[in-house]
Amino acid sequence: MLVLSEGIEDYNNAGALIGLDATENNELLGALRKMNPIQRQRAINRLSSTGMSSRGSRAEMEKHFAELPSYIKDGLSKGDLRLADTVIYSIKQVNSKTIKLFETQDDKQIGLRNISNAKLPKNQALLVSGVVLLAGTSADATVDNIMSTSFTGIETFPALATGETDLKANKKQIFPETSNVVFKTANFHNMPLGYYKLANPRLILDDILIELTVQLGTTNGIPANTYLYAGLHGTITTP
Repeated sequence: MLVLSEGIEDYNNAGALIGLDATENNELLGALRKMNPIQRQRAINRLSSTGMSSRGSRAEMEKHFAELPSYIKDGLSKGDLRLADTVIYSIKQVNSKTIKLFETQDDKQIGLRNISNAKLPKNQALLVSGVVLLAGTSADATVDNIMSTSFTGIETFPALATGETDLKANKKQIFPETSNVVFKTANFHNMPLGYYKLANPRLILDDILIELTVQLGTTNGIPANTYLYAGLHGTITTP
């Protein structure tokens, strides 16, 4: 039986969360009839209340509720899971013309990356709203110095700026090979440094391999011990 719990109060688009489209009256009425009177009244109150509209990646995430697996939908509706802003990040050395920012042998380590094995943890689903790409040159290859590297826009690394980046999840393209020029935002005062806003945000589910790859035409002029910082910005489900 469909159950609406207090957890739905965290969402402005309650109908989307429980899989109902207000324009599909038959489906909506059928679901309401199956509820007991208290549940029915709560559902009506929430569906009829507009409240303040969600903004940013949270609003984008609400549009993709229908794509979430049932166990994540259940966790959201019961309040066991919530939506939160996040940046999934990884730092990798520029030691070849192909840099894979997330790899299956990676371990989670504060200051280097916040996921393991290039996958989200169980029960987490990420709506990728934008991608961050920054670069910096470390004093050497020791872990502490890598972690304390000052990362800046790729404008100062011409060979990085003329490369390409693509993002896949479970071998499916989120965005294809795209010029790294899109990450050159140093002169855009209304845009975070190195931030590329996706016009078509995409969902990455838990236990799905994430592949973010930077391809370079040349490494000419890139100093030794140069590292890339890549971040997937968006809204994630979390306990």
